[in-house]
Amino acid sequence: MILAFDTSSAACTAALFDGQGNCVARRDEMIGRGHSERLVPMLSELLDGRAADTILVGAGPGSFTGIRVGIAAAHGLAIGWNAELTGMSSLGLLAAGAAHDGDVAVAVRGGHGELFVQEFDGTREPTSEVFNLPPAQAAASITARVVVGSGARTLVDARGWGEVDDRPPSAADALKLPLHLRSLAAKPIYARAPDAQPRQAA
Repeated sequence: MILAFDTSSAACTAALFDGQGNCVARRDEMIGRGHSERLVPMLSELLDGRAADTILVGAGPGSFTGIRVGIAAAHGLAIGWNAELTGMSSLGLLAAGAAHDGDVAVAVRGGHGELFVQEFDGTREPTSEVFNLPPAQAAASITARVVVGSGARTLVDARGWGEVDDRPPSAADALKLPLHLRSLAAKPIYARAPDAQPRQAA
């Protein structure tokens, strides 16, 4: 079985797939903060005594704390189950869940009012790098009409045109991702430098 979950946003989302890739159980909750308190009980409810031999965990970018909570839990489960562990693109997960079949952009709110943005084609292959930009710069760099994610409204408003799809991510879409976007290292993708910087030697 495959267990997929993502805690990089205000959503806490998890899904369990059988050997044929069918989603047999899922949980999707908007919790804002508190992933560290909610994730393990959610997974316990979802699994209902079952174990997985593969784990897919959202690697970001997104919330620094949320990403680290998810990855830490995934490593613990992988050790306990002797399961294969890989990371998946959290922006790709949003793109995979978009209702639009053509090109889409993903925009997710980051720190300091900036947006994490990336564009994808109709097969959900990325057509740009991940950028962390102020809304005006993000608006100037994104050409897809449909924008998905928590920052979609901000980007579309800054650009003055486009269609907003602000649905939260769902781990049930994990297997729609191209293989290379769900075969990442299970370590955080921050896409920008952390706010706290080490002090430089005098």
